[in-house]
Amino acid sequence: MATITNITRTNFSIGDLIHHRLFDYRGVIIDVDRTCQATDDWYEQVAKSRPPKNKPWYHVLVHGSTQATYVAEQNLENDDQMTAIVHPMLEHYFSKFENGKYIRNRQLN
Repeated sequence: MATITNITRTNFSIGDLIHHRLFDYRGVIIDVDRTCQATDDWYEQVAKSRPPKNKPWYHVLVHGSTQATYVAEQNLENDDQMTAIVHPMLEHYFSKFENGKYIRNRQLN
């Protein structure tokens, strides 16, 4: 008999452009966690707004910087600009920018 699991739905996916609601920066999603994978210490020190740990979190390259961040879904919204971002690690994750979304590099085995 198959087991039914509770699958968390995400509002964003890899390659999506986002805007951070609290810190007003743009970025692109490079990875998705269905729940927060950070340590309790990190969460206590960094996640000041105390977003839920049992909801999706995203790894994001921040536009115009060398930073990558880890952000709770509740703090993100779609980026209205839909223009390419500038980040030195873009080519590591994506092969091109098309129709307002980044296309992932082909996966190597």
